[in-house]
Amino acid sequence: MPASPLLHHHVAGPAGAPPLVLGPSLGTSEAVWEPQLPSLARRFRVLRFDLPGHGGSASGVLPDPEPGRTTVGDLASLVLSLADHHGWDRFHYAGVSLGGAIGAHLAARRPDRVASLTLVCSSAHFGPAEPWHERADLVRLKGTAPLLDTSPGRWFATDDFAATPFGRRLLGDLADADPVGYAACCDALATYDLRPDLAAIRAATLVVGGTLDTATPPAHARELAEGIPHAELKTLVCGHLAAEQPQALERLLTAHLSSARGTADPSLRRADST
Repeated sequence: MPASPLLHHHVAGPAGAPPLVLGPSLGTSEAVWEPQLPSLARRFRVLRFDLPGHGGSASGVLPDPEPGRTTVGDLASLVLSLADHHGWDRFHYAGVSLGGAIGAHLAARRPDRVASLTLVCSSAHFGPAEPWHERADLVRLKGTAPLLDTSPGRWFATDDFAATPFGRRLLGDLADADPVGYAACCDALATYDLRPDLAAIRAATLVVGGTLDTATPPAHARELAEGIPHAELKTLVCGHLAAEQPQALERLLTAHLSSARGTADPSLRRADST
């Protein structure tokens, strides 16, 4: 039988370095991690992936693209398939928003796979289901174009940031997203609620909240940090994607990875298949 399709992804960094997976937010691509990549790829084997229907990932990677069927667990399984493809039994993980939710799900349900966890402007529960289903229905009907006027206010701390090269790049990813995959990710967020399972996370965890984040306000970061045993909470003056503070985010992530148990442990990695 042919192998199941994989999420589009890129791998950078030394072949023998500990693996680090970076997850993007809804509406963005792996580009959301571009500012941090050069530094991280000096010490880690960094894998950045695109969500279904985003960037280079086809919506066809979804196990069931029908409305209401996709869960965060499904997206997490796609990430595990990437790790398996590269021969990684364990890996460090960092994700923004939905990308963070995928990592938290993995850390709670597959603790054997996650060596450390970083959650950036994420949440254990992204609010009531109905608004997410309504957004999914809108996108299935009209594409992502109706979201382009309101997304800068959700993503960035100031309207001016949307006009920067990086802001335009991220909004371009949203404009280009396939409606089927984007809507399926909305369905996943609608049913996501990891609050009862936060205590099951044993990986060394860093939670980064944005003081100007209106999509997942600081209370969401506090809830994660209080629910995950021994989690460390840090805040940045930034909006939902932490795009305004790339160097500060890089410093926090690098310090966390350096202190996380197993960062330099060769057993974290089997031979890379590429």
